Amino acid sequence: MSNLFNKMKSKATSGGDNGQEEQSFSIQPHPAKTNNPADLQNPAPGTGMGLNNSEQMAPFHARDPHVPTDPQVLEAMGKQEGRDELRARQAELNREK
Repeated sequence: MSNLFNKMKSKATSGGDNGQEEQSFSIQPHPAKTNNPADLQNPAPGTGMGLNNSEQMAPFHARDPHVPTDPQVLEAMGKQEGRDELRARQAELNREK
């Protein structure tokens, strides 16, 4: 039993391919030009780094809600319904058939 264990131990500790050199790693330069983190922020969409680079991610960086000012958009949205109309609509939708 100990003979089997010693064989397994020797196979595990021996470096299977003795002909290959040991791996080596080196430090790569950082892509930033300065040490200022503000340089990595995007002044315009599509010019930043990481997730800031995508225009598809722009809505997630919005600060305030969008309030439409175009009269055509306001007209297309319609009049805001009151509580009574909303409760009547809720009862209509929740009614079982």
